[in-house]
Amino acid sequence: MLPYVILIINAMLVQNMVFHWILGICPYLGVSRKIDTAVGMGLAVIFVLTMSAMAAFVVQRLLLDPLHLEYLQTLSFILVIAALVQLVEMILKKYSQPLYLALGIYLPLITTNCAVLGVAILNIRKDHNALQALFYSLGASGGFALALFIFAGIRERMALSNIPRSFRGFSISLITAGIMSMAFLGFAGLAK
Repeated sequence: MLPYVILIINAMLVQNMVFHWILGICPYLGVSRKIDTAVGMGLAVIFVLTMSAMAAFVVQRLLLDPLHLEYLQTLSFILVIAALVQLVEMILKKYSQPLYLALGIYLPLITTNCAVLGVAILNIRKDHNALQALFYSLGASGGFALALFIFAGIRERMALSNIPRSFRGFSISLITAGIMSMAFLGFAGLAK
């Protein structure tokens, strides 16, 4: 069980999708103004990323590899992701209307979130088995959600702070994201 715990921690902290791979920046910056929205988006990404990575793994191993159609990997993974995002969108619209409205355009953007596609491709490139792919996907999506939650909390605090005029708005957000990225580099020692 220890290798799987290490895989989750590595994907969550050391090789974080946002800070190490620089994937998923659009929703990271776009949905991180409020903690409530960040929590909803984080949970949606955890579900979609994990499910789509596992579905993509199955498609790769049971369809693309046996039929030697590896060149269709990106296209088939995007189709799997789009279908799962539509499922999440329908569920949120029916059972959580406020969260559906709060996420707005960013919910359909999960389809084009490169972190979701990136994890599906990284599972194949790292030659993970099914259980490793599951744990890596959970760790990567948890790391994305963690980065989103922390950043949303910082941005809510910054909204109440007296920030110099030249740094207000998006520029202070980018500076903060850069500092957070450097802070997450401190976890690189855990990988050894």
